[in-house]
Amino acid sequence: MTHAHHKSDAPTSVGVAVITMSDSRNKDSDKSGRLIKEKLIEAGHEVVHYAIVKDTARQIKGELAIVCEKAACKAVIMNGGTGISPRDNTFEVVNGMLDRRLPGFGEIFRYLSYKEIGSAAMMSRTTAGTYRGRILMSLPGSTPAVRLAMDELILPELGHLVATIQPR
Repeated sequence: MTHAHHKSDAPTSVGVAVITMSDSRNKDSDKSGRLIKEKLIEAGHEVVHYAIVKDTARQIKGELAIVCEKAACKAVIMNGGTGISPRDNTFEVVNGMLDRRLPGFGEIFRYLSYKEIGSAAMMSRTTAGTYRGRILMSLPGSTPAVRLAMDELILPELGHLVATIQPR
């Protein structure tokens, strides 16, 4: 089976939760979260949940528990907390929760990011995989990084990713 054939069976609309990790953003100042939602809707997907939480294990795990109760939620896109500062905890929490990892997501993101911003791309700990039957992707909080990930990686493959993990 060809890649195009696999993608032809993929849903064109997916229910997605958007979660921003931040100590300082609110719904008015969350440019990256807003961009994710806008791009999802423009591409025909449905935003089934949106929240801003603190970058702590308790908050992240609690919010993921909430979204996993929503049957319509087939994917989760998180942003923020992927750097290396002492306050950045998202990578450790998310990476520890993934059932299956997609290392290529982070590798390709850092490659594409390197082409845009240079060697600072190595500091991004973007990750993705599956969690409780859903696709889970964790992006940096930077709006240009979110745009890059959405346009080049997530939107072209979101339906295909979801179809791949759904029971047939």
